[in-house]
This record gives sequence, C-alpha cells and structure tokens, in this order.
Amino acid sequence: MKSTVLLFLMSFCLSCFAQGRELTDQLGRKVEVAEPLTRVVSLTPNLTETSFEVGGGDALVGVTRFATFPEAAARLPRVGSYVALDIEKIVKLQPQLCLATRDGNSKASVERLEALGIPVYVFDPQSLEEVIDTVVRLGDIYRTEAQAEALVSAYRERLDRVTQQLKGVKEEPRVFFQIDAQPIFSAGSDTFLHQLLIRSGAVNLAADRTGYPRYSWEELLVLKPDVVVLASMGGGYSEQELKARWEAWPQIPAVKNQRLYVVDADLFNRPSPRLIDALEHLVGLLHPELPEIQ
Repeated sequence: MKSTVLLFLMSFCLSCFAQGRELTDQLGRKVEVAEPLTRVVSLTPNLTETSFEVGGGDALVGVTRFATFPEAAARLPRVGSYVALDIEKIVKLQPQLCLATRDGNSKASVERLEALGIPVYVFDPQSLEEVIDTVVRLGDIYRTEAQAEALVSAYRERLDRVTQQLKGVKEEPRVFFQIDAQPIFSAGSDTFLHQLLIRSGAVNLAADRTGYPRYSWEELLVLKPDVVVLASMGGGYSEQELKARWEAWPQIPAVKNQRLYVVDADLFNRPSPRLIDALEHLVGLLHPELPEIQ
C-alpha cells in the first residue's frame, strides 16, 4: 500500500503543474478539477450512469460494484462498493478526480482520498431538481455542457408531460414505497423518492418522517396503504417472495385489491436521469385509468 500511495503522490505532484480550475460541489466545497480531465473514478452507480448520459463516460477509469448501467460501465474496473470503498484500488487507478455522494459514500472515505491528494467532488441530490442540477454540474466537469443541456431540456419536457397528464386525476392513492424487505424501510419527506411519489400523483405514507425510516408490520397495518411499491435493494428476493410477505396481511387495502407492484430497484433507487423513466412507469401503475404517456 505504501508504494502505491507513493506512486500516486509522485504522479499527482507532476499533475499539479497542469492547468486546472476550481469548482464548487453541491455541498459548497471548493474542488480543484484538472484540465484536460481524462481519469475519473465514480464512487456511486447513479453518478456513473449520469456521467455516461452527459458524455463523460470515456473519462471514467473506475466504478463501484453495482454500477451496471449502461453496459459500458459493467466493463470498467471495480473499486469496491459505494459503502465499502477499496482505497488502494482507487489510488492505483491514479484518478484526477473522484465523484461521490453525501448519502452514498462515507465522510471518512472522502477525507481519506483527499488526504492522499485526490480531489473529490461531492453531490447531494435530494430532489428531482437537484438531479437535474447534477446533470448540469457533470456537464461542466466533463466540459460536455451542450450534451448536458440537451438532456436537461428533454428531461423537463417529459416532466411537463407528466404534470399535464395528472391534471385529470381526482384521487391520489395512499402509497407505501418499500426500499428494503427485511427490515422494511421507506422514503421520508426530504428524499428524492418522496418527490417522485408526489410528482406521480400519490400521497407518500412516510411523509411524516425524514430520511429512510424503518417500519414494523404493526405500523403498516395502521397505515393501511392503498398501493405498495416494492423496490427492494438487496436480499435476493424474487417478485413472488416480496409480494408473499405482504399477502400474509389480507386486511391491508393494497393486498386486498391486488395493488402490490414490484419495480426495478436500480431504476427507482438511484437519483439519475433515469428517474424520469421511473416516474412515467409509476404514473402508469398508480393511475391505470389514464392514457399512456407519449
């Protein structure tokens, strides 16, 4: 490890003479970004996805374990999982910049990388607008502003179409969004998933809490959700297994009326531009009476 760190520090010192610019990340921290930027490590799957979307994929030299979209991301070197980064592997890749998120990566890991001389740009997308801001910022980082602007424009047009589509909705279903199966977690009012639910014409039953609160079956029996959306992140559960846990409680309206929906966790749980796909899919599930969004 010592030799690896020494090698990186030597190369980093040489790169100090290259031209760079100072940017401000979503936490308000100043970050030095090298130019040209050709070696970037993404520390969360959503930033990997968005990097490719804005045209910065060619600069990526390392990603985390569950970065599987797009297909090109799956072929890149792995640097551990976003919650358990392999610092030595990151150092060996000699990145000019690492991309992190406040919720996904530990503060200790960010500080460790910065102590080794590796700049870390931290994102904190907690709303759909901040997901859009992430696109704009990555376009700035990679110098692909035009592609990022086109992506944002298309994103906003689709959001507007969803808004128009929902004007005819008279009743908002009471929805419980399940993030993990055991224990059961949902998304509180200060999360991007809450915004996704609100924008889809739903009532988020976890809106009276913040962050990602845990729920017991006793609490869920009291909540009596009209709809349950299952987007469990792990555990290896099949669709049938996820539904079966709820079907043990037939008195819950969502179970009684067969409104248990299993969705793609990667699509819904990552604050990336694909959230617009998740939103359109969710509107179709919650409001089957509406015509399909074109």
